[in-house]
Amino acid sequence: MKLQKTVKRLQKLHPKEIDLSLDRIKKLCKRLGNPQDKIKAISIVGTNGKYSTIQAMFAILKEANIKCNIYTSPHIKNINERFIFNNHELDSDELESLFEEIENANNNEPITFFEILTAAYFLKASQYPDNINLIETGLFHRFDATNILKTNLANIVTSIGLDHLDWLPENERTVEKIIYEKTSTLLNSNIIVAKQDSKEITECIKKTISNNNSNKSFHNEDYSFAMKENDFFYYKDQLGGMKLPIPNVRGQYQLENISTAIATLRALKDLSIKTEHIQEGITKINSIARLQEIKSGKLKELVKNHQLFVDGSHNPLGAKVLNEYLESLNCNKHIILGMMANKDHNEYMSYFKDISSLTTIDIPNQPNSIKGKELKDKLNHSKNINYKKSIEEAIRSVPVKKDDIILITGSLYLAGEVLNAN
Repeated sequence: MKLQKTVKRLQKLHPKEIDLSLDRIKKLCKRLGNPQDKIKAISIVGTNGKYSTIQAMFAILKEANIKCNIYTSPHIKNINERFIFNNHELDSDELESLFEEIENANNNEPITFFEILTAAYFLKASQYPDNINLIETGLFHRFDATNILKTNLANIVTSIGLDHLDWLPENERTVEKIIYEKTSTLLNSNIIVAKQDSKEITECIKKTISNNNSNKSFHNEDYSFAMKENDFFYYKDQLGGMKLPIPNVRGQYQLENISTAIATLRALKDLSIKTEHIQEGITKINSIARLQEIKSGKLKELVKNHQLFVDGSHNPLGAKVLNEYLESLNCNKHIILGMMANKDHNEYMSYFKDISSLTTIDIPNQPNSIKGKELKDKLNHSKNINYKKSIEEAIRSVPVKKDDIILITGSLYLAGEVLNAN
């Protein structure tokens, strides 16, 4: 309860949720002794796949007995998820104390909540100078609070697509502008570029980072993977090839994220990552709300013997890769959908080609979400579309038959509500 009160107080220090500038975070971190200069970091930028790539690296690094700190955003179930130190999530008492220290240093000056969180992460991370820091960049990168590092070990560029367009000027809402924002200020170290949705996007990334002197590695040029029969896939890069087991996460896109994680860790030769670390690690990935099957709990009881999945995808690129997985399944698929108001709802749903039913819902506790009834009206061209007020009502209403699956998707915030309700 004390932590929640502190969070609410810190959220009032700035009138805007996001205010793209680096001045406030630099000023605060200077007061804290510039803790960001004392850590070893891998920076992860992109539109989709950042969290999954981080979790794959984390699993491999743990197998190699290398301790990690992790900073991700947003959280799914509780704010503690954003703060991993020495391989463990920070408990509420420790996080409360950390926030109080940052609050005192800030001295009530205007600053966004995300900047407070980032300064808190840097300060705590500096207490573990030998750990590897896996740092996810928020919204964009150029003016993101995490972009005050002077050096890092590597930059990962995950798949880039259209998202958060409402934060760009109307005449600049293009993928080229997003690529510029995310990649033009990457540090000189190593740059590993994941598989992109098109050759044009890859070429645009290459052009944007052409003056960056980093060692560069591109999917399908410097590293690649291929699915093989008999339950394994084959990874290959300039250091050689590896036969790897199928990981414990679902979807072809997860193999892409895992391959990018492997390419990054193998590029950092001082880490001495061995094949067995990778083989073991990728079967122990903890991925919350990314094609996560709910196997027990209150919501699972409502579907009985049917499979229930939750996925936090919320933009067209996420919908595309999610549908690719659904199309690989030989069964009827039922979608329960809740989304934030600023998303392209019709574009998102246009990627789902073979859906037996669609049910829109309200996202609880999210004033910036679109109401389920309004979402249904926007998608009224879709067949078999219904509206239900709650997650539970929606699940009960789905006309499932034998072997059907139910997927709840459209927002990470909805995914969090689903997991908490379960």
